[in-house]
Amino acid sequence: MSTQGAASPGGAPPALSAEYRIAHLQDRLASGELGELGVRMELRGDSVLVTGTVPSEPCREDVLRTVREELAGLAVHCDIVVSETSSPDHAEELP
Repeated sequence: MSTQGAASPGGAPPALSAEYRIAHLQDRLASGELGELGVRMELRGDSVLVTGTVPSEPCREDVLRTVREELAGLAVHCDIVVSETSSPDHAEELP
């Protein structure tokens, strides 16, 4: 018996439930203390792809922790990059 398209315990089909959880997570990241707008999430089949750029490693860890909490039970693939914001260590040479 196939479980594809079967309703989740809450009554919504699994894809709708995952989409709802993703939307809730995006709202949580944007409106919470992180204020993170540079992270995108996309449902791809049975898994969620999380991509984007954050300003620091602690911010990346906070985003990953929040993603794990909110999307527990779903396969999540994270490709979050930390932007380099440090000062240059040498002068730029122009031609």
